[in-house]
Amino acid sequence: MHQVSSRTAIRLAIFALVSAAAASAQAQSSVQFYGLLDVGVESLNNAGPNGASTVKAISGGMNTSRWGFRGSEDLGNGLKAVYNLEGGILMDSGGQDGALFRRQSYVGLDGAFGRVIIGRSFTSVYDTVIAYDPMGFAPYYSWATSGPATGPSKYGFTTGYDNLVKYAVTVGNFRFGANYAFGEQANSTADSAKTGITGAYKLPIGGGTANFMATWERNNGNTVAATGNRDENTVWHVGANYETGPFKFWAVRRDYNLTAGSALTADVEATTTWGGVAYKPNPVTTITGAVYHIDVKNVAAGRDADPTMYVARYRYALSKRTDLHVSAAYAKAKNGQLTGLSRDDAGFANSQRGVTVGMQHRF
Repeated sequence: MHQVSSRTAIRLAIFALVSAAAASAQAQSSVQFYGLLDVGVESLNNAGPNGASTVKAISGGMNTSRWGFRGSEDLGNGLKAVYNLEGGILMDSGGQDGALFRRQSYVGLDGAFGRVIIGRSFTSVYDTVIAYDPMGFAPYYSWATSGPATGPSKYGFTTGYDNLVKYAVTVGNFRFGANYAFGEQANSTADSAKTGITGAYKLPIGGGTANFMATWERNNGNTVAATGNRDENTVWHVGANYETGPFKFWAVRRDYNLTAGSALTADVEATTTWGGVAYKPNPVTTITGAVYHIDVKNVAAGRDADPTMYVARYRYALSKRTDLHVSAAYAKAKNGQLTGLSRDDAGFANSQRGVTVGMQHRF
């Protein structure tokens, strides 16, 4: 009887130790499985030759669909280890959008000094500029990350880098960010290297809150043997938004410049401007309007497209995690040049209009 009691006590002690260790680990670490599912239907004119129209299912109306894991571990003294694995989903087909964790795959440290991560992630410029797009970088319809697919260049910026080291810190109302992506080329460390610097400042004004930002990024190509030069793509932004009561306003300018490393390739210049307003008459309804315009500077007079896109969106929240949304857009180019609404699909005429109806759920 004494032997049985001893064994039981030992087992209870081991169980208590394991339970305590598990509770301690749970208190010090966290992991979250999350996702965003956005799917809908789009009606589009001039989607093919001879003005052909189409109606199709789409993945991502307001946001790109994704899933992932993120978490942290408390290392003590305010220091945490952080990580994120995130991949894209094609909701219309159930397919994988790019590599398994194309959107993000990093590990890093977070503390009083800020946050530093290494791996693949969104750029510092993306992290900053996304708050200054009225449409929130919606796949349908926004030209904030890039212009329409039609034409020699999208005149945008890079949203994510491989081989990235990224740093961010917030001090009072000021936020600073910087990133460097290794080119990993044998000939020169500068070949294919990418650099970005951002700053944002929050300021209470007239009963509302204003935010200001400026960003700069440089993406290098590889050295061209014939000239000894490399492509250099430089993009900068300045912008502001202001929120007061049920209204929010945005205004942004982006300058894009590509200096070609080869004498056979022309330099590229363009300026993109956009602005918008959102009105939230009640907690579940948001009405947004935006205008995007691209001033193309690298083509002969009379041949520039200089497209403009007008967008309106109605969003209704069924709950904190589920939304219905309807968007309508119209794009028009000058001088009979081709343009389209999409950042991915070329247009077949000098104008295009589209309407999307969709649903989004977050988990």
